[in-house]
Amino acid sequence: MARYIFVTGGVVSSLGKGLSSASLAYLLKSQGYKVRLRKMDPYLNVDPGTMSPFQHGEVFVTDDGAETDLDLGHYERFTNISSKQSDNITTGRIYSDVIKKERKGGYLGKTVQVIPHITNRIKEFIRKDITNEDFVICEIGGTVGDIESLPFVEAIRQFSNEHGKSKTLFIHLTFVPFLKSSDEIKTKPTQHSVKELRSIGIQPDIIICRSQQSIPLDQRKKISLFCNVPIDNVIETVDVRTIYEAPISFYNQKLDKQVLKFFKLKPKKRANLNPWKKITNIVLKTKKSVNIAIIGKYVNLKDAYKSLDEALVHGGIANNLKVNLIRIESDNLKNNEVKTKLKNVSGLLIPGGFGKRGTEGKISAIKYARENKIPFLGICFGMQMAIVEFARNRLKIKKAGSTELESKCYPVIGLINEWDKNGKIIKGTNKDLGGTMRLGLYEAKLKNNSAINRIYKSSSIKERHRHRYEVNNKLKDQFENKGLIFSGMSPDNKLPEIIELKNHPWFIGVQFHPEFKSRPLAPHPLFSSFIKASKNHK
Repeated sequence: MARYIFVTGGVVSSLGKGLSSASLAYLLKSQGYKVRLRKMDPYLNVDPGTMSPFQHGEVFVTDDGAETDLDLGHYERFTNISSKQSDNITTGRIYSDVIKKERKGGYLGKTVQVIPHITNRIKEFIRKDITNEDFVICEIGGTVGDIESLPFVEAIRQFSNEHGKSKTLFIHLTFVPFLKSSDEIKTKPTQHSVKELRSIGIQPDIIICRSQQSIPLDQRKKISLFCNVPIDNVIETVDVRTIYEAPISFYNQKLDKQVLKFFKLKPKKRANLNPWKKITNIVLKTKKSVNIAIIGKYVNLKDAYKSLDEALVHGGIANNLKVNLIRIESDNLKNNEVKTKLKNVSGLLIPGGFGKRGTEGKISAIKYARENKIPFLGICFGMQMAIVEFARNRLKIKKAGSTELESKCYPVIGLINEWDKNGKIIKGTNKDLGGTMRLGLYEAKLKNNSAINRIYKSSSIKERHRHRYEVNNKLKDQFENKGLIFSGMSPDNKLPEIIELKNHPWFIGVQFHPEFKSRPLAPHPLFSSFIKASKNHK
C-alpha cells in the first residue's frame, strides 16, 4: 500500500516546495523505493495553458500531452520519473468535473457543496492512477491561509483520517526570516503559519525551515516547542548556491531519514549523492564559460523559460563549462542593435512563444546568426521564425510570414486543422485557445547523415510538442535547393519537425521542446551539442 506525503507551504510563496519535494523524491528513490510526485494548484484556470508566463512562469508539458505547472519539471529533472496528466490538477479542473457531473444528474438531486463533493473529487485525484508506488508525494500549491487552498487542505485532512495516520505524513515548509537590524532569526512567522494549519485540523509531522543562514539550535528548539514537532523533525534548509545542491543539503539534514523513520521503514540501499556532488562541482567551480543569448518576450522573468535555462546548464555540465545566459528582450531589439547586442555571444537561442510582439527582433537576430556563422538553436516558434527569415532573405519572398501573426502574409507558417498521431487523426480548432494544440510526445524520422541524425545517433526520435501552427511543407524543395534542409519529418512525411542549414557550423531549428526532456544527470544531446558548438565558435 502506498504511503502519502503532503507538502504545504506557509508565510510566503515561492519558498521551494517543488524543489523540496523533488529532492526528497530523489533521496527515497535512490534508497530503493518507487516514488510518484503530484501537484495540486489552487487557481481557477483549468490548466496553465492560457496563463501569461509573467504570471505563472513556463507551462511544462508531459509525454501524454498535459499542460502543467512548472514544478513538474523539477520533479522530472530530479527523479527522471516522467509525469503524467494524472499528476497535476487545479481548482478549475476540480470544479469543472464536479459541475459536469451535476449537470448529468450524477448527484441524484443532492445539493452540491464544497464538502463533501469538491473534497471527494480532490481525494479521488490523490488516489487515482496509483499502482505499486511506495510513496506518493503531493505538493499543495499556494500558501496556507489562502482562501483558494482551503478545499485542498481540508481534503488532505480527510484523506489522512480515511487512509490512516500511519500511512500519511504532513510536511510544512515555512520561511524563517533574518532581521539584519537586530541581528536575529525570527521564528514567530513559522509559529503563526503552523497555528493556521492546525486550526484547519492538520498537525505537521515535519517542518522544513527555509532561511538565508543556519538556524541556531535554540531557535529550532523554540519552533519544536511551539509547533509541537520533535526537534529532529525541524529541518533547516539554508539557501543553496545552486539548486543541484538541494538533494545533498536535505540528505545532510536527514530529511529522508526522518521520513522513513516516521513510516517505520529502512533504506533498501544507500543513497547515492555522488552524481549531484559531481555536477555541483562543475557548476560552481568550472572556470571556462560560454555566453549564450536567449532572445524572447519573457526574459525579464526567469521562470518563464525555467526548463530552457536548466537544459542549457545541463549542456554546460556535459561540456564541463559554465553557461552564462545573456537575456535579450526581443521587443526592444532593433535591426541596427543586433550586431552590438550579439558582439560577445558564442551561441544564439530563440525559444518558443506566441503572438506578434517581438518577432521582427528575433528575425533580425536569426539573420545575423545565419550570416555570421554563430551557432543557432530555434525551438518551436524560434524554428518558425528561422523559416520566415530564410524565406524572406534567401527565397526572396518578401511577404513571407505566419498566419498566426498576419493574415495577409505569404503563409510559410500556417494553422492546421488536423494531424496524425499514432495512426489516429486529431482535430484542431482556432476557436478555443486552451487545450487545442499539438501537445505531448510525437515521433520524428531523421534524415540519414544529417547533423541531427549524428547528434541523436538515431533515425527516429520522440519529443514533446506544444504549438498550434506548422511549417508549410509545399516549399520544401525551394528551401532545400537554397541550403535549408528539412532533416526531421513526421512519420507520414507531412509535418516538418527539424531544419538545419548547410555550410554553417551549427544551425538547427526544432518544432518540439527538447528542454522538457533534459536532466542534470542526463543532459539532452541537442543542448550538449549546441553548447559544444558554441564553445568552439570564434
